[in-house]
Amino acid sequence: MRIAVGVGDLSDMTLKRLAQVGVDCVDVAVAADVPGVREQGYPDLDALVKITTRIRSWGLGVNRCSLPAVTERFLTDQEGGEEEVERAVQALRVYAEAGFPIIRPVLMGDQFNHLARFTESVHRGGYKTRGLSMNQPAGYDFSDEKAQKHLWWPQVMGTQHPSQEQLADWWTHFCRFYERLVPEAEACGVRLAMHPSDIPLPDTPFGTLGYHRIIDAFPNSCVGYLYCCGTRAEAGGLPLVLNEIHNYGRKGRIFMIHLRNPRGSFPTTGAFEESLLDDGDGDMFTILKALKAVGFDGCVNPDHFYPLEGDSEVAEQGLSYAVGYIKGLLAALDVE
Repeated sequence: MRIAVGVGDLSDMTLKRLAQVGVDCVDVAVAADVPGVREQGYPDLDALVKITTRIRSWGLGVNRCSLPAVTERFLTDQEGGEEEVERAVQALRVYAEAGFPIIRPVLMGDQFNHLARFTESVHRGGYKTRGLSMNQPAGYDFSDEKAQKHLWWPQVMGTQHPSQEQLADWWTHFCRFYERLVPEAEACGVRLAMHPSDIPLPDTPFGTLGYHRIIDAFPNSCVGYLYCCGTRAEAGGLPLVLNEIHNYGRKGRIFMIHLRNPRGSFPTTGAFEESLLDDGDGDMFTILKALKAVGFDGCVNPDHFYPLEGDSEVAEQGLSYAVGYIKGLLAALDVE
């Protein structure tokens, strides 16, 4: 196993810092950060190759990138929706040619985050993380740009909770999207890694049941998961995570890992708080042992690291702490 870190800032200073703390690979986490995406809907190959060349010049590999989001235009059959899908397919081809082995598709509508209440949690020594409760907020400012990024359902459907008919229609559109992506991924030799619905509220399309439906509907070996231990722990704790690693891992469908360690889960407390990797309810070493047991040899990504005292918003120390912690676990795993 190797360590990958998702970054938006691809400056030499950032890449140098990643190399110094022992990161192996880079994930380009936000499609819009790549030249060409904002202008034409897919990356400019020459500019992307320059980026990957610079990443490799620091001794780092490239692991994963995200496709430009397919939005309500496609999901509600508006004009321009099919063009969004075609631009996502073109982006996949460009990323594949630039050497990215794993592609994360993005289709809006797999989250119901307007149904939860976000809070700030304070932990040992005063470090702060986000918390989240299933208690529905009294009101939500849908005009907030940051909120709109995650609140597709109330914006488009005008409902507090999608109906079963709406969810079935969303799934139909997802299948249409993947019917275009999967043959291209197979032809290009890349793998499609879908993240679970985050946050994992009931009925979210990629919650416990819906997540499995992806590989049922698309049994091609290039279809699998960006398995997020934190998101899935929020849905059912460590036992659920270990069961799913065994299930998906023995089928060879876990392509990379987001490692996160929350406190609490929706079934047990109706809420959760994020925390540092050693400070939550889960056992990260047990998770890595389970991954090793199913033959996982991909990248582990320290997910949602938080600022420590003296950090900037980039959380340089928080990232270094998370990377060092994972490196220690991997070293211990080697002598098991």
